Amino acid sequence: MDAIDREIVALISRRVAYVRAAAKFKTSSANVAAPERVAAVLKTRREWAEAAGLSGDVIEGLYRDLVAYSVSEEHKQWEANQIRG
Repeated sequence: MDAIDREIVALISRRVAYVRAAAKFKTSSANVAAPERVAAVLKTRREWAEAAGLSGDVIEGLYRDLVAYSVSEEHKQWEANQIRG
């Protein structure tokens, strides 16, 4: 289990790195949050979970937290990019 969890954490780290990198392409802070994109991600992850025999509610909850964290990190990066010019 520890090895699997280590892989999961590494993948989350990789995902967040991509999110931070994407901040440079956003033209405004509002574009970072993209609520319609969040809704689409949650819906898709729920479908993937259910297709894999997992609880859609549980996986959607995990992704809701992961996406909220990702958006927060992207906002931080976007703001840092604005300061650097």
